[in-house]
Amino acid sequence: MPPHAVAGVLLAAGAGSRLGRPKALVIVDGQSLVRRGITLLHDGGTDPVIVVTGATGPVPDAGDAQAGVSTRPAGAGLAADGPAAEGPPRDSRGVISVHNPDWQTGMGSSLAAGLRVVPPDCPAAVLALADQPLVGPEAVRRLLAAHAAGASVAVACYHGRPRNPVLISREHWPEVIALAAGDVGARPFLRAHPGLVTEVECADTGRPDDVDSPEDLARVEALLAGLSRADPADRG
Repeated sequence: MPPHAVAGVLLAAGAGSRLGRPKALVIVDGQSLVRRGITLLHDGGTDPVIVVTGATGPVPDAGDAQAGVSTRPAGAGLAADGPAAEGPPRDSRGVISVHNPDWQTGMGSSLAAGLRVVPPDCPAAVLALADQPLVGPEAVRRLLAAHAAGASVAVACYHGRPRNPVLISREHWPEVIALAAGDVGARPFLRAHPGLVTEVECADTGRPDDVDSPEDLARVEALLAGLSRADPADRG
């Protein structure tokens, strides 16, 4: 891992109640949503990529067939107030899989589980959701560039509307975790500190469409099918 690399945290723990199956395992355009999310963060420049699992069990197709993914339960080996002195194991792509046993309480516990295993030398983390397969890696790159330019909180916006992914520097994580309760992630922290937020326009890099229902899935599949027929350079 390069010195002072920014980590990626992919939240992929939900059961997909409206969709009828865990979103992480849904195959879209030949890949599971969790694999697409890992590629998003990896290609966007984060290292390591941390996948927080839940409803699917410890490892929902998170690693490649050759390497697999190293998995640890949320909180294993952690100090009470921070990351463990020894980092969690990774697969060949730098992926760490963390199972959140409290995933049913909502996104907040998964966010906390992911941030708590980020290696101590990572100054920030990019937070992404597994159910937004149209987000492009260029959005992640722009957030990293904003952080390198001095932003401690950066949010990808689409036509001026803040969505995902989100970058948050380490100094804010205790408050992010404290405010993340139930089925919300970093939103309460962002709303409490609008002055910290650097908005980064990303509408030209992809779309933040969520896959929450069968209708959403059909629409996203149609959009991806259109992209696959386009020039590969247009795919973000």
